Amino acid sequence: MNIPQNLKYTQDDEWVRIEGEFAFVGITDYAQHELGDIVFVDVDCEGDTIDAGEAFGSIEAVKTVADLLMPVNGEVVEFNKALEDASAINNDPYGEGWIIKMKPANMADIDGLLDAAAYKAKIGA
Repeated sequence: MNIPQNLKYTQDDEWVRIEGEFAFVGITDYAQHELGDIVFVDVDCEGDTIDAGEAFGSIEAVKTVADLLMPVNGEVVEFNKALEDASAINNDPYGEGWIIKMKPANMADIDGLLDAAAYKAKIGA
């Protein structure tokens, strides 16, 4: 199971990567394996400010549909257009498979997320 050390993680299996004043958000390798082949990603909230824990979209796999939850309060700046073909999440969930770019309302909130060791313990890896 791939759990990069440089990311933060949520209890709901999203990852967060900070780049300057922005954060990129996606689903973890663990979540992708649990869901199975991802076939569609639905995000239509560009420009919206969403609270932590609220849904910013959904992800559809062959066997289920799951909500995507905001890791911290902030504005959704961009949806990854490459996900019109969801194979990027299946093949590279931490790279080309990012889902949204967001601007956190308070960058310090990221510190409250799980580090790689805590996420590994959470999923029993």
